[in-house]
Amino acid sequence: MSEPVERRRAAVLGSPIAHSLSPVLHRAAYAELGLGEWTYDRFEVDEAALPAFLDGLDASWAGLSLTMPLKRAVIPLLDSVSPTARSVEAVNTVVFTDDGRRVGDNTDIPGIAAALRERGVETVEAAAVLGAGATASSALAALARICTGEVTAYVRSAERAAEMRQWGERLGVAVRTADWSKAAEALAAPLVIATTPAGATDALADAVPERPGTLFDVLYEPWPTPLAAAWARRGGTVLGGLDLLVHQAVLQVEQMTGRAPAPLAAMRSAGEAALAARPH
Repeated sequence: MSEPVERRRAAVLGSPIAHSLSPVLHRAAYAELGLGEWTYDRFEVDEAALPAFLDGLDASWAGLSLTMPLKRAVIPLLDSVSPTARSVEAVNTVVFTDDGRRVGDNTDIPGIAAALRERGVETVEAAAVLGAGATASSALAALARICTGEVTAYVRSAERAAEMRQWGERLGVAVRTADWSKAAEALAAPLVIATTPAGATDALADAVPERPGTLFDVLYEPWPTPLAAAWARRGGTVLGGLDLLVHQAVLQVEQMTGRAPAPLAAMRSAGEAALAARPH
């Protein structure tokens, strides 16, 4: 008699969650790694429901991916948090240890750096960040690893500007802020990271310079954005939200399953196919 195969579970939590590509990526990884007993689902969970959800999990659970609005709300509910996650007060990954501890990490930050490294961007002498939300702080944390000079953040309010300067001080990045009305100036930077919602950068498409550097636009739907399309037409290097999503998911799979390397190419292919199948 063979030993019964232990079922392991993982999932992504957030609100709204129906749009999440995480199940597609993680399931593709499990299939490639031969982990037929592993499942990965999605659950609509908000801040109020999170404590009870976590308390209701049994020993079959290996880990969770977290999206908005749970990345900060989960921190008080964890046993430990990695320095990377603590640096931006945002957890997007929870791993359950064999002894039942809840360990939080942030794979967005190394995911941004890994995606850029894949495209040959190892270091830059300066960078620009468009926007000032949660993803912008993760972008700053990634830039702390690769940017040797100043980062200029283009924001819509004095309050947001102050927040970004505070993040810069905390993360050890020289941050200068500029008003959103000057955002076209950002496009001259060797690396531009756009962290804004859909539509926010559309008006900048006409301002792409003749010889653009690298654009990392964290949106993946709709794709390409007008800015990304204009950038590509000018011959610049373009990364999109799927690049970030895949690279951060690779790190999650490795942490949750203990298997490395995770199958980056299979995960990306599955994500591309899922996006192509969505109604446009």
